[in-house]
Amino acid sequence: MASAGPDADGERRIGPDAAGVAVLGVCAAWPLITAAARGGRPEGMLLAVLAVTAGYAAGRISGALLPVAAPCAGALAGVGLTVAVPRLVPGPQITAPLGHAGATTAMLALSAGAACCAAWAASAPAVRSALLLLAAGVVVTAAVLGSVPGFVAGAAVLLCSLAVGRVRRRGPVLAGLAVAAAGVTGVIWAVAGDAVPEGFAASLEGRLTAHRVGLWRDALGMVREHAGLGVGPGRFGELSTVSGQSPLSDGKPHSAPLQLAAEQGVVGVVLLGLAFGWLLYALWRSPRATPVVLSAGAALTALAVIAAVGNALSFTAVSVGGGLLAGLATSRPFAEDAEPSARERVVR
Repeated sequence: MASAGPDADGERRIGPDAAGVAVLGVCAAWPLITAAARGGRPEGMLLAVLAVTAGYAAGRISGALLPVAAPCAGALAGVGLTVAVPRLVPGPQITAPLGHAGATTAMLALSAGAACCAAWAASAPAVRSALLLLAAGVVVTAAVLGSVPGFVAGAAVLLCSLAVGRVRRRGPVLAGLAVAAAGVTGVIWAVAGDAVPEGFAASLEGRLTAHRVGLWRDALGMVREHAGLGVGPGRFGELSTVSGQSPLSDGKPHSAPLQLAAEQGVVGVVLLGLAFGWLLYALWRSPRATPVVLSAGAALTALAVIAAVGNALSFTAVSVGGGLLAGLATSRPFAEDAEPSARERVVR
């Protein structure tokens, strides 16, 4: 039975890996198709797909070699990058382009998730406690930097990780995370279409700014006119009235689902949903312990929510970090393969 373990695990991983290759391949091909039909620049989408792929591969390799140290190093790197790169840190200057606060929030959420994964991968209680303190330190760092969204996102990931410590069935929790991400996307879509109560819409505009909500409405207008192929990758800024009126605009609607829907049509936003679904499916089939898997799932869901209301995925570091965390949580440590072989040698 021990010798059949690695073969069974290999068969278990074929499905997620094949699905990942297919989804990422289509995500890379579709912007090329829409760019050929509508014009535009698909390089941004191609770079994002490459960043996720590279991060995922690096996570799988490093997680197999160093199941505890690798996510710990990833958490420290994420915090260090947030502190060291001024453009990622939300500052008091009013001229800072939109999106940097979202990137900071995303990096802090991913760092907290990586620290929690490292904690649950550790077998020694003292090491686990120290790594959970590292995750708490990420949350404190967000507060020190003045990133309220980063503090909320990091705290939510940490609390979710602590709550799932004794959960054994990962499927229902991952399904709940998928519903949560889809629900936030639906709310954003409804706000853009003026399909929510006026009081709720006014409250959101107060928190997210009327400018951002205006960008969402422009994006939804493009979806209605060009639902098939969109207006072309990278062309939102050229056609958006609200974007053209702001000297600080970066030409993006600051919502990943609405941006893909506007620039690549309905197929683009469907592919985004498939990519997130593939990550959750890979986590469901992961050989890692359930608390590790669900901690990563909570952080990736936080990233999906942040991307739905901001421009976080336009930062390569965020895309790489998301792929890295997913790869870490779906890797199979080599130490687990060595244990059955050692037992077989003892029996012989």
